[in-house]
Amino acid sequence: MALLEIIVAPDPRLKKKAAAVERVDGATAKLMANMLETMYDAPGVGLAAPQVGVLKRIIVVDPAREEAPPAPLMMANPEIIWSSEEKKDHEEGCLSLPEEYQMVQRPDRIKVRYVDEHNEIRTLEADGLLSVIVQHEIDHLDGTLFVDHISSLKRSMIMKRLTKQKKLETGSKRHALESA
Repeated sequence: MALLEIIVAPDPRLKKKAAAVERVDGATAKLMANMLETMYDAPGVGLAAPQVGVLKRIIVVDPAREEAPPAPLMMANPEIIWSSEEKKDHEEGCLSLPEEYQMVQRPDRIKVRYVDEHNEIRTLEADGLLSVIVQHEIDHLDGTLFVDHISSLKRSMIMKRLTKQKKLETGSKRHALESA
């Protein structure tokens, strides 16, 4: 397995819509496993293929806390087929928006249909944290970031910080290369 590079916003690739997976074959299952390893290493609780530069409808999630055994889910073509009218606020963060957290309101419960790593169609009912994670990752497949669910002022401030941070990091890398 291999660690993949996680794309950090702002990056136009994060705003693109991902294409459906025709079939979960060996290569797709390997990508899922690599994404899961990358997510655990980051560390995170969810990761979508567009976040690692692959425009396919694939997500991996694991809501298990540190003290609990891992409970990974690997999903191709996840589709929310039902969501509750009841909504809840949850603090969200994202591996593609490091160090940024905001309250986001989403349906509390969902039912999602997906294809697993063995190319089997599955249905999952989720609530609480798992529901939030799955919705957050499916948003990535449609080019939506969690900050797209908050006020434009807050979103603008976050994106300016991330842009500034990226410029600083790029400048540091360039300086290190020129000094070498």
